[in-house]
Amino acid sequence: MEKLMITGGRPLQGTVSISGAKNSAIALIPAAILAESEVILDNLPLLSDVAVYSEILEELGATVAWEGSQMRIDPSSIKSIPMPNGPVKKLRASYYMMGAMLGRFKEAIIGLPGGCNFEPRPIDQHIKGFEALGATVTNEHGAIHLHAKELRGTKIYLDVSSVGATINIMLAAARAKGATIIENAAKEPEIIDVATLLNSMGAIIKGAGTETIRIEGVSELHGCRHSIIPDRIQAGTYMIAAAATRGNVLIDNVIPKHMEALTAKMQEMGIGIEEYDESIRVLGSPSYEHVDVKALVYPGFATDLQSPMTSLLTQAQGVSVLSDFVYSNRFKHVPELVRMGAKIRVEGRSAIIEGGKLNAAKVKAADLRAGAALVIAGLTVSEGVTEVSGVEYIDRGYDHLVSNLRLLGADVWRQTE
Repeated sequence: MEKLMITGGRPLQGTVSISGAKNSAIALIPAAILAESEVILDNLPLLSDVAVYSEILEELGATVAWEGSQMRIDPSSIKSIPMPNGPVKKLRASYYMMGAMLGRFKEAIIGLPGGCNFEPRPIDQHIKGFEALGATVTNEHGAIHLHAKELRGTKIYLDVSSVGATINIMLAAARAKGATIIENAAKEPEIIDVATLLNSMGAIIKGAGTETIRIEGVSELHGCRHSIIPDRIQAGTYMIAAAATRGNVLIDNVIPKHMEALTAKMQEMGIGIEEYDESIRVLGSPSYEHVDVKALVYPGFATDLQSPMTSLLTQAQGVSVLSDFVYSNRFKHVPELVRMGAKIRVEGRSAIIEGGKLNAAKVKAADLRAGAALVIAGLTVSEGVTEVSGVEYIDRGYDHLVSNLRLLGADVWRQTE
């Protein structure tokens, strides 16, 4: 078992380049199944979830070549085989295999997904969409069975603005007969990224990034080359780390518009922000003002940055309130921060955070973003060594984390027990 060891108290200085978006990659890779020829994905993040997807595609019969940040996927020889167990159980986003396999083969058997377990995330809206398109969906022994004689376009209203359901329905509808309209669709940049890939493959999708997406189904999709957008959550994490350590960091390969909600809150705290075409500089200050933050669906403050933001708010003067209106129980990082001396209490959907000094401690990541929060907290501690276990969660969303932090001047290393 590996741990991250952190000797903090050093302001981060320098430049860090952001990888491709994890939340795009985990949808773009299964989307390649819909093509009849090779799909090339550039700017791919080197993450454990991506490696699992490569394993899944090869199990289905696809040819996968992965070199650096590029993945070449040839799905021409892919076959429809049941996957009730195995690699699909290792990651949450395995549910995208349902829409992709249903779109190409009109059938799929996919084991219920795993991944971070900070809160149950039902797939009822995914199933609602599949059934509206004409599929029969059953849950048998912990696996989802999908079958359709044919998929037909229809109008689908999502009861919840779900990113996963929006993308999954897009995948299935891209090769359905007729037009599909998704109403109350999620608007996240990753949805636009998936729609861009599908359109490059020959799909006809309009309105991605708005609450109404229109898809005109086609009978066949072809291969293409696509570059994945930068990871806004990874970028936000480094922005927060720079501020928490009172550093001066240029975050490169980022789309500033995607960071507006975070940028606004950081400026409200008194943190210096300089925006350029494809980069953002964060300039730390000796003291920060307390703020109230509400995590909302995009374009609101990202729920995936709620945990890292908690660590930053421990460095602010006074009392801040951080509320999560996307997930009600995403506060598993709080008890670990309290172990480090943080003054935080959770009341319903909100964490009340009183600024103060943190201390080194042995802590454990309960999920991906909780792990990022603990790393940031450790970077602020000026005495002692913080030990963060649960590194396997962190590896699901941050490639080159240790090397990037070391390049910025942090004293961070991996240690194997």
